[in-house]
Amino acid sequence: MTETLFKAACIQLASGSNVNANLLEAQRLMEHAVREGVRLIVLPENFAYMGAQCSDMLEICEEDNDGPIQHFLSQTAQKLGIWLVGGTIPIATESPQKLRAACLLYDDKGQRVARYDKMHLFDVNLVETDEQYVESESIEPGDQLCVVDTPFGKLGLSVCYDLRFPEMYRAMLDQGMELLTLPAAFTAMTGAAHWDALLHARAIENLSFTLAAAQGGFHISGRKTWGHSMIIDPWGNKLAEQTSGNGPVIAEINMEFLQATRRNFPSLQHRRIHCQ
Repeated sequence: MTETLFKAACIQLASGSNVNANLLEAQRLMEHAVREGVRLIVLPENFAYMGAQCSDMLEICEEDNDGPIQHFLSQTAQKLGIWLVGGTIPIATESPQKLRAACLLYDDKGQRVARYDKMHLFDVNLVETDEQYVESESIEPGDQLCVVDTPFGKLGLSVCYDLRFPEMYRAMLDQGMELLTLPAAFTAMTGAAHWDALLHARAIENLSFTLAAAQGGFHISGRKTWGHSMIIDPWGNKLAEQTSGNGPVIAEINMEFLQATRRNFPSLQHRRIHCQ
């Protein structure tokens, strides 16, 4: 039976290259959130490790269903009694030069119930700030959507650059999505320009709660991420936000509000074009 009223949290971090230190900080903030009554937590992209470049993730790559980061996620979910969207972690592929950026979902017993592999890869050249990112050099893209039945409703998993592709969320909506989760590590430049607008658009057009957990701050590698983790309701109201620095973003999620909004403003039923 779906819980109609519960608290959720997005954890904001500024992760570095020390995995143990990153995990300790993530655990501290999750424990803080649980003391506030939170039942569902979303961690940011690359929460356990942020290197100087994407290929550095190969150094901590884990086999599927085995490894210290996955054990941490499982044990933390069980210990705290929460459902946990585990940001992204690098999972090995058949090629030693490639990984999958996997977003793992654990239930409150510590069992993994879903895996989504980041589908859209960030291959861009930001001329204004002299930044270049070529995720496809070391990341193999996923090809499957992931919408999961949870005690809180149907939860859709997505990651960072996916946010720019509205057709993906329409397809997830066709699978019943009610809660949209987005671990991310937006650059400071693209975040300032588009983060807020894109998150609000996805929430409003899909009449879904949107939970975005971001990296936010200066990293040891010299990179700066935008932060501004937030939770948005289906009408586009910003329920909570952490602009910069580490911390949990906590809000009460009211699924009756979602159902009432979809019933009273039935734009989803008025669609003429559907994703194939």
